[in-house]
Amino acid sequence: MALVPSNGPLIAEVDMGADSSAPTVRATVVQASTVFYETPATLADQRRERERERSMALVPALASDGPLIAEVDMGADSSAPTVRATVVQASTVFYDTPATLDKAERLLAEAASYGSQLVVFPEAFVGGYPRGSYFGATIGNRTPKGKEEFRKYHAAAIDVPGPEVDRLAAMAGKYKVYLVMGVIERDGYTLYCTVLFFDSQGCFLGKHRKVMPTALERIIWGFGDGSTVPVFDTPVGKIGAAICWENRMPLLRTAMYAKGIEIYCAPTADARDVWQASMTHIALEGGCFVLSANQFCRRKDYPPPPEYVFQGTEENLTPDSVVCAGGSVIISPSGTVLAGPNYEGEALISADLDLHEIARAKFDFDVVGHYSRSELFNLTVMDEPTCPVTFTSTSGSIKGSERSFSNSLLKTNKAQITNLCVGDARTSL
Repeated sequence: MALVPSNGPLIAEVDMGADSSAPTVRATVVQASTVFYETPATLADQRRERERERSMALVPALASDGPLIAEVDMGADSSAPTVRATVVQASTVFYDTPATLDKAERLLAEAASYGSQLVVFPEAFVGGYPRGSYFGATIGNRTPKGKEEFRKYHAAAIDVPGPEVDRLAAMAGKYKVYLVMGVIERDGYTLYCTVLFFDSQGCFLGKHRKVMPTALERIIWGFGDGSTVPVFDTPVGKIGAAICWENRMPLLRTAMYAKGIEIYCAPTADARDVWQASMTHIALEGGCFVLSANQFCRRKDYPPPPEYVFQGTEENLTPDSVVCAGGSVIISPSGTVLAGPNYEGEALISADLDLHEIARAKFDFDVVGHYSRSELFNLTVMDEPTCPVTFTSTSGSIKGSERSFSNSLLKTNKAQITNLCVGDARTSL
């Protein structure tokens, strides 16, 4: 970006760097004060400003050379409700779910030893984020190697409920923390990018399925529905989550604000600098704390080629090449960065959350309260669970992830199974 001196007040011109054939527009924003009620004086002021030389100071971001745990004391008084929260920035052990759970427990124990009451893990921590892979899929074709890659990925996913969920619940209870964990959920042969919630007593509270996978994620993950957009009212605050780019969906955010979210968890796979702008905006918009957790991964954290290939970049990578740089961060309802972002390596990033900050922020802006205009704009959320097949008999009903008929139903004559509803049509088999 080139900063060009101008003849007008506080003008910064930006060269967008586009090639000469591209349609390019040079835009200018003017930052200057009006001389109130005095238009001639205002014009004179502008002339004076043209004669002055302006300089612009570029302030570098603060660098951190602190310990692995970056704890932030907000200086709140002792009577304020304060929650110590930690976001985990670490890599999955790819294709090895038991080893990933072992790693999760080590990190959870370490966070608890620093007094953390709430711990948030990255997107797809259990099951893995298949960065760089395209699963052999092109329009009209899926390769045998890509299908085998999906089989292995499916095997690394977890059932909800299931034994891995039980183990995560036991961890939360053992270390007395509220746990928010990104997983790949296996529901039959469909996978979902999911966040699981656990309380400090070791109880599984529920889950959120990503409602809109991004780009090629859509070929491996299903779409969550409105029934799994929860906000849980807990002693440490009202907790919910949105995953990665669904955080950019205004209507989803609005639904969560309407449920009173106070601690907004944002597990992600986006390590770009612009992600920080989104997180700050959500904190300000929602008047809530935002806790964003991302993995920090090197090439060696994934299986080596040819078992696993980063398409288009593999030849440029070494085992120590960073393939996801993290950027995990904690932001207050006022938009203040309390801890992070960290781009240096695996880390536990912690901050003390003064819950009184929420009311202070809502005084300025309450997006579903005094700053809403419900007579002009309103949102309807379809929060009933959706199911592709509905059986009217009790014995044939499908609930949640149950996908098998009961033994008695299997023994029933096929002609006796009636009333399979597809859309508005009723078909007798």
